[in-house]
Amino acid sequence: MTNIRSTDGFTLVELMIVVSIIGIIAATAVPGLVRARQAGNEASAIGSVRTVSSAQAAFSASCGGGGFASTLAALAAPPPGGVPFISADLVGANVAPGKSGYVVNNVGNGTVVLAAAATCNASAASNTNYLITATPLAVGSTGQRSFGSDARGTVFQRSTGFILTAPLAVAGSVTVLQ
Repeated sequence: MTNIRSTDGFTLVELMIVVSIIGIIAATAVPGLVRARQAGNEASAIGSVRTVSSAQAAFSASCGGGGFASTLAALAAPPPGGVPFISADLVGANVAPGKSGYVVNNVGNGTVVLAAAATCNASAASNTNYLITATPLAVGSTGQRSFGSDARGTVFQRSTGFILTAPLAVAGSVTVLQ
C-alpha cells in the first residue's frame, strides 16, 4: 500500500506571508482613508455654513425686515407661497448625529428687528446679527476644525475643533478660512 501525498495547495508559511502582506497594506491605507473622510466631513461643514449664510441674506432681504433668522427652523419655514430658505437636512443638523459628523447650529443675537409675528413666515423674531457654527461631533475622528460665520458672511475656522463663539474675530486658533 502506498501513500499518495498531494502537493497541491499552499503551505502554512505561504499563507502567513500573504496575510502579513495584506496586514501591512491595510495598516498603510487606513490612515489615508480616515484623513479623506475627515476632509469630506469638513468640506460638508463648510458648505453647510455657507448655505446658511446665503439663506440668512435671503431671509433678511425678503422676510426679516433687514434682520436675520434666529434659528434653523425659522429658515426652514417657507413664506406664504414660497419655498424654505434652507433644506430639511439642515434643520435637524443641530443635534447629534448632525450632518456629516458635524453639529450645525444657528443662533440669532443682537437686537430684535422684527417680532416673530411680523416676519413673512411668522416662525421666529429677526435679529441684527446671527452666529452659524459647525462643530465636529468627535474631534479627531469626524473632523479636526470647527467653522462659523456671522452677518458679515466671512467663514472662520478654529483649528482645535472647539465651538466658535460671538463675536467672531481672528485670534489664537481662530483664522479666516481662505
